[in-house]
Amino acid sequence: MPPRVYIRPPQATDARLYSEAVVRSADHLRPWNPVEPDGLPDLLRRQGPTLRTFMIFDREDDGLVGRVNVANIVRARFRNGALGYDSYLPYAGTGRMTEGVRLVVTRCFAPVPEGLGLHRLEINVQPENSRSLALAKRLGFRHEGFSPRMLYLNDAWRDHERFALTAEEWPPAPSGTSVTSDAV
Repeated sequence: MPPRVYIRPPQATDARLYSEAVVRSADHLRPWNPVEPDGLPDLLRRQGPTLRTFMIFDREDDGLVGRVNVANIVRARFRNGALGYDSYLPYAGTGRMTEGVRLVVTRCFAPVPEGLGLHRLEINVQPENSRSLALAKRLGFRHEGFSPRMLYLNDAWRDHERFALTAEEWPPAPSGTSVTSDAV
């Protein structure tokens, strides 16, 4: 089955599409992340060696499926980054976000200049966020631990479950892998 999504870096011309997707998905996002429909210009300004963002688009209608940040990128001997992601309605729950994050992980582990040349990726998820926990597990990330009061989100310090994966553990999933009903 051909991929239903594609990824690319964000562009200034995505501002309206991004804002509409965030507003439409506000109730879906709010429990886990700040809802910032006008946040794309700031995100574009912050792109650089320690932050890379990928937008996930539906191939059929070019709708915005989600956004993945690869943050806290460290080079040299560590070559690590932390993934954070938001899925947008109406695509949440269709498996498209899983497909898109899979493409981002592949790009992260690919050698420079095509990829980011990273060796290790982390995902940190609030324990109550069952869909994001399922996504990390579906992609083969292993649970590494619990981080109390890790991030300040929505006016409080939030606990997170920590997952990680190295390039050696990343054989891309075979084409046609089924997606469970709790897909992000």
